[in-house]
Amino acid sequence: MKKTPLLNIALSQLIASLGHGDSIVIGDAGLPVPPGVPLIDLALTRGVPGFMDTLQTILAEMHVEHHVLADELAGRSPQLAQQIGLLGLAGKQTMPHEDFKRSTRQARAVIRTGEFTPYANIILISGVAF
Repeated sequence: MKKTPLLNIALSQLIASLGHGDSIVIGDAGLPVPPGVPLIDLALTRGVPGFMDTLQTILAEMHVEHHVLADELAGRSPQLAQQIGLLGLAGKQTMPHEDFKRSTRQARAVIRTGEFTPYANIILISGVAF
């Protein structure tokens, strides 16, 4: 059995397959998934699993070079923006939510959570661990 906290097979396979510069998206329950982008749907009910629990679990396995958030997150969901900031992720970039949604077209996958907090979405860009 694995030693790391991530137990979901689909997420483990996704992270293991990432190369430098590949992106994945962790999204709230309402984030649209572009046609052709694989969806890993974790949502069970409102709030389960939560965005932060999902993000922290993925970060235990994935080396992140930089990340992207919607500009609107800080104004509409400041508590969540602060929680993300406390994680100390490298290379923060922000963009308008409409541009963010367009950027998800290049993702290797979108991971859907049960989160209902506005703009609880992040794009993680894979780095290398050497």
